Amino acid sequence: MDRLKAKLKLLLDGLDAAGNWIAPLALRLILAKEFWAAGIGKLNGINWFVNIQDQFPFPFSLLPPEINWHLATGFEIIGALALILGLGTRFFALSLSILTLVAIAAVHAGHGYTISEGGWKLPLIYLAMFLPLILSGPGKLSIDSWLRQRFLKTERRLWS
Repeated sequence: MDRLKAKLKLLLDGLDAAGNWIAPLALRLILAKEFWAAGIGKLNGINWFVNIQDQFPFPFSLLPPEINWHLATGFEIIGALALILGLGTRFFALSLSILTLVAIAAVHAGHGYTISEGGWKLPLIYLAMFLPLILSGPGKLSIDSWLRQRFLKTERRLWS
């Protein structure tokens, strides 16, 4: 029985270690692909924010649609690149979460829940995917992790 426990512990420890590398990387890459595509679509497209400006929540409703368009485009493209590299991950995950909340309010809320009808289900999934990146960071395979080890040289604790 002790031998079985030891093997199970070894397996679980290995999965935990792999999870620190692979799980956050997978989240970062999937989110980066989605936001890159959205940003490039805006960069090459026509500003349709003009048609929905009145649906933007405060304080974005105070900005001209051109500024909102450029902010969204920039954050989607730069944020996607940052997520791929794992650089400024918490900042960009939080920023893109805010952008997603604005998109839910301005674009998706009136279409119900389902993805096929343009509802808010998919943006909600993105928010759920951002949460571990905001709370736990980008994982070990990231520039943020390297910078933290190189310059902060601290052990991660529950509230660090």
